[in-house]
Amino acid sequence: MTQVKSKSITKITTNRIIGKVQGVKKGPTVVFFAGIHGNEKAGVTALQKAFKEFTAETINGTVYGILGNLKALEKNQRYLEEDLNRIWTNNQLRNIPHKANLNAEEKEQKELFALLHHIIENHSGSFYFIDFHTTSSKTLPFITINDAIINRKFSSQFPVPIVLGIEEYLNGPMLSYINALGYVSLGFESGQHEEQEAIVNCLSFIYLTMAFTKAIDSTKIKDYTKYYNQLKTASKKQDKVFEIVYLHTIKQEEDFKMKNGFKSFEDIKKNTVLATSNNKPVFSKYNAKIFMPLYQAKGKEGYFIIKSIAPFFLKLSIVLRRIKADNFLAMLPGIFWENENKNALIVNLKVTRFFAKSIFHLLGYRNQQADATHLKLYNRERVSKTEMYKDEKWY
Repeated sequence: MTQVKSKSITKITTNRIIGKVQGVKKGPTVVFFAGIHGNEKAGVTALQKAFKEFTAETINGTVYGILGNLKALEKNQRYLEEDLNRIWTNNQLRNIPHKANLNAEEKEQKELFALLHHIIENHSGSFYFIDFHTTSSKTLPFITINDAIINRKFSSQFPVPIVLGIEEYLNGPMLSYINALGYVSLGFESGQHEEQEAIVNCLSFIYLTMAFTKAIDSTKIKDYTKYYNQLKTASKKQDKVFEIVYLHTIKQEEDFKMKNGFKSFEDIKKNTVLATSNNKPVFSKYNAKIFMPLYQAKGKEGYFIIKSIAPFFLKLSIVLRRIKADNFLAMLPGIFWENENKNALIVNLKVTRFFAKSIFHLLGYRNQQADATHLKLYNRERVSKTEMYKDEKWY
């Protein structure tokens, strides 16, 4: 049993599975995660409350509430030895079964991995995976997704801003692994760590998710309108789609300190002093918005910079992906498929200078450095289980 404590959140005692309800009627499989970071408990509290209200008679399909980092939750720390939300890489998952000694987070990951695949193998219907987080800075509630059409379309139902492209800057988030399996998966950042409103936002998001997936008929959610308006008000009616254009990664020996007072989605001007690095000022290179500035001891991401995406380009990207316009890329010199599954391109770095990054993004590709001379570009559309969702109203 894990004791979950924080300043603004009542003590909770729970197991890995906060709750599971199997409905009497068929429907989707909805899986909520919370506490992947041990100092982020708003989602834990909201799920505990929601599962007290869920019943088999009102649920269609199956709904799970799952805790992430049990040991870190006990200590109210982001993680103990290694960030649990940065180790879901293929190499890591291949190696874990063969490791004689696992660190604290690897033990958590091993259990979560087994539970995740047990759920996938033993349930049916459309699958939805939601991961709750909070931030160290003040923020509007927002959604983060890997850039797949199924994620975009499902997320667009919520009255909060959506941020694309985080998979290009973070290596090994759990949801990136799940999205690579082809399922709808999204992160919801509900507010600042200790704010009571972060819990309210999580609870609102839970019920809207249940309505949008048809796990609960929206007419049976008595406060449905209140939940929707809660998120609409909390996000200040900001429902644009943004893209990450920059990340300040904190180096191992770097003394990084964020300048006080920045909030996510706050406008910043070029040359604004954002932080200090080894006592030297760090200036913004953009006229844009700051995103998730770091105000806690643990974490390697100092801050992100985001810019809004025009609706025209969002629509254009859907058309290009549906006709698989990326096929022409592999016909060009220096660009080839990684394998016959065609879910990743290998691109010679000498070639990429002739292509704007936005071209690859339009076609659904986000890059990772494969080696010093090549990029590996992943396309979530090639692995998305679109057939699973194509008959859903939201799609």
